[in-house]
Amino acid sequence: MKTLKCIFFIFLSGFAIATSSAQNKSLEPGFTSLFNGKDLDGWVGNKESYRTENGMIVIDPQGGGGGNLYTEKEYGNFILHFEFQLTPGANNGLGIHAPLEGDAAYVGKELQILDNRAKKYAELQTYQYHGSVYGVIPARRGFLKPVGEWNQQTVIVNHPKIKVILNGTTILEGDYLEASKDGTLDHKEHPGLERSSGHIGFLGHGDVVHFRNIRIKEL
Repeated sequence: MKTLKCIFFIFLSGFAIATSSAQNKSLEPGFTSLFNGKDLDGWVGNKESYRTENGMIVIDPQGGGGGNLYTEKEYGNFILHFEFQLTPGANNGLGIHAPLEGDAAYVGKELQILDNRAKKYAELQTYQYHGSVYGVIPARRGFLKPVGEWNQQTVIVNHPKIKVILNGTTILEGDYLEASKDGTLDHKEHPGLERSSGHIGFLGHGDVVHFRNIRIKEL
């Protein structure tokens, strides 16, 4: 009987070690998590429309615009990994190098998060589709997973260069200062293109979107 108990204890110990090892491997070397999976510690902004649920950050504006949720910390050059799940027709954005006030698409930079396949978006400008630097650099289309499935996205920023990888495919790579030197595609002023650091945030536009596994490596 004692032998069986000993074997069972060794089995449990080994299982715990293996589980712990797997969890540690989930966070790549040099990366830190921006979301603890439980609450919005480390984030500032609209904590009413944004909530935590089952290890996710969920934006659920319930008829409102949703507002923005930003990291407390500011970041300059970085590699950002995150996963997102769209709902039909969903529109959101990833703000980078943003201050806490003003429209991040202009006073910082906004990377579109959008259900490209929705009929209501069929006539958008090229710089408005998913992954684009809004108003400045258009992204390639056709690499989003069907609505309801999880997408994996990596954003690499080394001011003024930027690269966006969606589900393993590079959909955008460029220099936003070079791209805007003769004027932006939306013909508007984007003073935030000059910013080399700021907050990272999710920019609500009235739709439900889920986020998880948000982690960053500073360069």
